[in-house]
Amino acid sequence: MGGNHSHKPPVFDENEEVNFDHFQILRAIGKGSFGKVCIVQKRDTKKMYAMKYMNKQKCIERDEVRNVFRELQIMQGLEHPFLVNLWYSFQDEEDMFMVVDLLLGGDLRYHLQQNVHFTEGAVKLYICELALALEYLQRYHIIHRDIKPDNILLDEHGHVHITDFNIATVVKGTEKASSMAGTKPYMAPEVFQVYVDGGPGYSYPVDWWSLGVTAYELLRGWRPYEIHSATPIDEILNMFKVERVHYSSTWCKGMVALLKKLLTKDPKSRLSSLGDVQSAPYLADMNWDAVWEKALMPGFVPNKGRLNCDPTFELEEMILESKPLHKKKKRLAKNRSKDGTKDSCSLNGHLQQCLETVRKEFIIFNREKVFM
Repeated sequence: MGGNHSHKPPVFDENEEVNFDHFQILRAIGKGSFGKVCIVQKRDTKKMYAMKYMNKQKCIERDEVRNVFRELQIMQGLEHPFLVNLWYSFQDEEDMFMVVDLLLGGDLRYHLQQNVHFTEGAVKLYICELALALEYLQRYHIIHRDIKPDNILLDEHGHVHITDFNIATVVKGTEKASSMAGTKPYMAPEVFQVYVDGGPGYSYPVDWWSLGVTAYELLRGWRPYEIHSATPIDEILNMFKVERVHYSSTWCKGMVALLKKLLTKDPKSRLSSLGDVQSAPYLADMNWDAVWEKALMPGFVPNKGRLNCDPTFELEEMILESKPLHKKKKRLAKNRSKDGTKDSCSLNGHLQQCLETVRKEFIIFNREKVFM
């Protein structure tokens, strides 16, 4: 297996685009609506990353290519300590790849499912770190639209990072977004309103509402409203009208006041900027420079000795996956040696055309070259 060469990192031509061969696949760690995620190591630098890969044919069939491209386009222009940052993007015949920061602390949903008790101090710091990230996105005219525990990853020290920009949208000036997007239990009232009566549209405040729902859930273990993916929209809007959110009597008054401001139904009155958050009495003692520099110790530190994710992903990749990643090289070589004849014949013309469009329009990115 070429063991005698293993101590020498391979040398890649620096003009060559980064591609699949530049990475060693270590293990599968996740599966999203859009693709799968595994831990990889870049062969030359030995740096570890998370690699998300999306099957082109499946994306075309599910009409998801536009979302993948939008996510790529948005992530290329961003770099922030509380985001999951994109490093490389490339493609081959089968898949589109995005290589991003590796965060081994797991997502907040995983820890909620493990019955972790988040203290007020821990949630207070999360709110501050996420507020810095949301303010940054706002500066770039981005509404994330899917802030929730599943999309907040922890690094090994316990700091938060926002991930998953596949339903994010860009709004310019006073423009508003008008399509219904997000995860129902975390969506702000004005997003549902758009669906029901056209409404005036919505903007950045929707992300701050989602932040409020997330903070409440972390503290309490359940959400402020009993909303599920199957709950009808008129029922949800009625809930917002008639139900009052119950805040625990054990929480300090400052935290309750802050959550109430985030969970204000009228977006105009909702706390929805970094300045708003910083002026909340509860956060008056916050050292924002220390927050930015990750100098404050998070109240919850993930377990370093284990992978903070569901171990079944690895089994699925090994047993159920019809085109496993670790056999890709052989598979593609085999297809190329057949000159692609069998493959292109078995694909219908429309799909072939779509695959060709994806190949041409896919955005290749290398952060090392951009920020050199």
